[in-house]
Amino acid sequence: MDAGDFRTRMCREERYRFRVSFDNDRIEDIFLDEPEPLGKGEYPNAGKILAAAVGNCLCASMVFCMERSRGEVSNLCAEVTTTMERNERGRLRITHMSVKMFPQIDDDARYRRCREIFEDFCIVTQSVRDGIPIDVEVFPYRPREDAPDGAPEGRSDGS
Repeated sequence: MDAGDFRTRMCREERYRFRVSFDNDRIEDIFLDEPEPLGKGEYPNAGKILAAAVGNCLCASMVFCMERSRGEVSNLCAEVTTTMERNERGRLRITHMSVKMFPQIDDDARYRRCREIFEDFCIVTQSVRDGIPIDVEVFPYRPREDAPDGAPEGRSDGS
């Protein structure tokens, strides 16, 4: 993996609840779940995490820009409204996100400059806007009967 790459792992706990682990021992696992009736709705689902990632990245980019400009953002809140609609095949898709940010600033001139450029530094928002190519590989397996944790006996791709 390149220096900028990272891995995120998720494993099913039950029904639609998944444990998500990050490639950093200092970051605690989180859980994702689908809303009822599929899941229990006890944790955010992937769409909510995506909205949070977009909002958080924009906020962090604003703070970074202001700090680099020697300005200050003493408080910052954001709200992301996510629109989901069905596509022509009837599948739900996220079709729009609207982000409202409320920075408390100390310098109008520095803020105006950051307002012009901060979005360009937001990795997540710009990646989502541009459309990220996603490769998907599936490796089905049957658990070994003699394995205590249901470990795979081998992938069906011959390995």
